[in-house]
Amino acid sequence: MLSFWKYQGTGNDFVMIDNRQKTFDASNVDLIAHLCDRRFGIGADGLILVEEDEKADFKMVYFNSDGKESTMCGNGGRCIVAFAKQLGIIHEECHFTAIDGLHYATIDQEHNVALQMIDVMQIDRREKSVFLNTGSPHHVEIVRDLMYFDVYKKGKQIRTSETYAPKGTNVNFVEQEGPNHFRIRTFERGVEDETLSCGTGATAVALAMHDLGKIDQNEVRIDVEGGTLFVAFEYKNNTYQQVFLKGPATFVFQGSIRI
Repeated sequence: MLSFWKYQGTGNDFVMIDNRQKTFDASNVDLIAHLCDRRFGIGADGLILVEEDEKADFKMVYFNSDGKESTMCGNGGRCIVAFAKQLGIIHEECHFTAIDGLHYATIDQEHNVALQMIDVMQIDRREKSVFLNTGSPHHVEIVRDLMYFDVYKKGKQIRTSETYAPKGTNVNFVEQEGPNHFRIRTFERGVEDETLSCGTGATAVALAMHDLGKIDQNEVRIDVEGGTLFVAFEYKNNTYQQVFLKGPATFVFQGSIRI
């Protein structure tokens, strides 16, 4: 029997496992994909392990719903902070390691988590899009009538295009709602579908819109299908620094499953 916890951050949901004793087989791709399956397993956009770390409060190991270990997940990073607090590993702040390095985060009494993301030094402008890496690779494209846009079809085409071969990319479609306020929908690599939220995607959109001159403040509101996120940053020496992804990280339920 495997004990697990379920968390969600603006609709981006995760199976969380306390693996500090190294009892979970992280190499079992089929098992992880099964646990994430919404019909035959628990159901989630990804699975996250909390492990011991010598240099930080804990280590985050993230897997997409296809069972494969992946690049950084922003909402997953916020949820693991809430999970670590529930386990008693941390209190109001922490440092943890992930695949893209060391992260700092804070959590308040309402379970809102502010997660520091990596610095971003390179943003590639293309004919109709922007590309950047915020811990995971992101294609950002401004569109009209986002509510009716075919995110799955167009997102899959871009994700598997020769431009991003061989590993592909996450794809974000953006529409401006007002000053320093945007709505996005995201096709996620590894999930291979649209998700209700993507933290590294929201971060990528905020920085891309600043680079394109569409915002005039250092905090941006990003509405996703599952709620609202905020991205704050400083821009110095052609580098985005002190980048923070802010939003709720919510405990859903705890359970056990036979594996």
